[in-house]
Amino acid sequence: MSNQLYDKGREAFLSGGISWSGDTIKAALVDTGTYTFSQAHQFLSSLTGVVGTAQTLGTKTVASGVADAADVTYTAVTGASVEAVVIYKDTGVAGTSPLIAYIDTATNLPVTPN
Repeated sequence: MSNQLYDKGREAFLSGGISWSGDTIKAALVDTGTYTFSQAHQFLSSLTGVVGTAQTLGTKTVASGVADAADVTYTAVTGASVEAVVIYKDTGVAGTSPLIAYIDTATNLPVTPN
């Protein structure tokens, strides 16, 4: 599979439900042996196979239609191998935190935590 945007995440951007620069956006490491991407998934509560603790994206920018953020570091991560990263808006409640992007094609993926 290649990188995907979740349909409902795109809808939330277009309707103003997600603000890249104003909302808390996080990145979760995912084991695809446990999680399979589906466009039907809308909220963090649909995500399984999370490895470690999701990290908050900082220094977010938007330029020429591209959303960017500073690199994040995951420390003391153990567990299953990581084959994907899921970006989502954190509302503090898994059932209302919209999924934005599924990334499984990137430098250094897959990775085995140690």
